[in-house]
Amino acid sequence: MTDTIVTADTLCFAHGERRVIDNLSIQIPQGSLHVIVGPNGSGKSTLLDLMAGYRTPDSGSILLDAEPVSHLSPAERARRLAYMPQNEHAGFAYTVRETVMMGRHPHIPRFSPPSPQDRAKVDEALRAVDMTTLAERPATDLSGGERQRTALARTLAQDAPLMLLDEPTPSMDPHHALETMHLLRDICRNDGSVIAVLHDLNLAAAFADGVTVLHRGRVATSGSVEAALVPEIISQVFGVEAFVDDDPFTGRPRIALRRPPE
Repeated sequence: MTDTIVTADTLCFAHGERRVIDNLSIQIPQGSLHVIVGPNGSGKSTLLDLMAGYRTPDSGSILLDAEPVSHLSPAERARRLAYMPQNEHAGFAYTVRETVMMGRHPHIPRFSPPSPQDRAKVDEALRAVDMTTLAERPATDLSGGERQRTALARTLAQDAPLMLLDEPTPSMDPHHALETMHLLRDICRNDGSVIAVLHDLNLAAAFADGVTVLHRGRVATSGSVEAALVPEIISQVFGVEAFVDDDPFTGRPRIALRRPPE
């Protein structure tokens, strides 16, 4: 039996009168790149917030390695999971390197300077996302894709066994988007675990070990790419027609979409 790193059990959460997460249950295997997809407003970002412990469910539970996330102190949670939110903007003119160093705060004793190991982790993260040459630039001067790569580097520098990523690639050019997905897959091949929200179904199909499709706060389906990203589910959830065949480069599923005929 495969170990699970995150388990959501009968999870419910509402914004005011609107139920955003509705009786949702999933298990995410350890060591996997698991992608969450779904239409706008389907609850993807809220689900990541609940997994990260930034929101408290109205009912149900979230377990991290079989331990309730709600039982973890903020410091312990920061050592065990790293969270990259969607559309994060730099408010101050910290350099890229200083921004990435913020990911090391869970490992640096209070009032202590960064250690050589901390600096090495930051350098490693900058190299991983191709931001070394921009390390001394103010984060406020970056393009959208460069900001995303900086945020990803900070998340990598946190060096947590689980990464939660909310839309890590949409502002990136095709080269860096592909490199990011290869990086995430390699992390999972080396004992890490990644849960990522994506809108690009083809990136999910090309790289994910498993996919959860959300629809109106519920799990429409969850399983392998081949089982989850099928035309019937895509049509039902997204309101488009889908054609799925094999990608000639990877042999994995490739998805073509069009408006349904009137």
